[in-house]
Amino acid sequence: MPHVPGLRSVYAKVGRLVYFGRMLDKIRLHAAGQLPADYVSNLGDSQFYVLDGRCCRFLGVLYVDLPERTLAGGTDEEILAWAHARGTSRTDEECHMFNRFLVKLGWRDERSAVLAQRVQAAGGYPGKSVETIVDQIEFDEGRDPVAERAWEKL
Repeated sequence: MPHVPGLRSVYAKVGRLVYFGRMLDKIRLHAAGQLPADYVSNLGDSQFYVLDGRCCRFLGVLYVDLPERTLAGGTDEEILAWAHARGTSRTDEECHMFNRFLVKLGWRDERSAVLAQRVQAAGGYPGKSVETIVDQIEFDEGRDPVAERAWEKL
């Protein structure tokens, strides 16, 4: 998948969380008809392993409520505050652990086979070390998380 204007990196944080801002971007782009079809199947929480669902379950909010709140307006931080107030209270330590968990999906876990399939379907990434689902997403969209050492900024 190519770079999608308006869709930020998985590593970009809103508050204490990676990915949350990207999920909001996907909601907004989808509502505007600008989210590529390949991304639409990963919206929401209908598939247990998709990142939207994992993030919403961590926050203790239903994905079905998030688009309505997001499209009502406000900053990403305000929407995250809404999620924290409505859902499960999380400590700094829990957020740190969630971030580390999310960016390591596909590395020696239940998503390893999916990662291998995604890399193969993309035609590989010659000269790149793709060890996680997030690596694959980042490389696919034209970013290099390994060269940037993105995990060090968490």
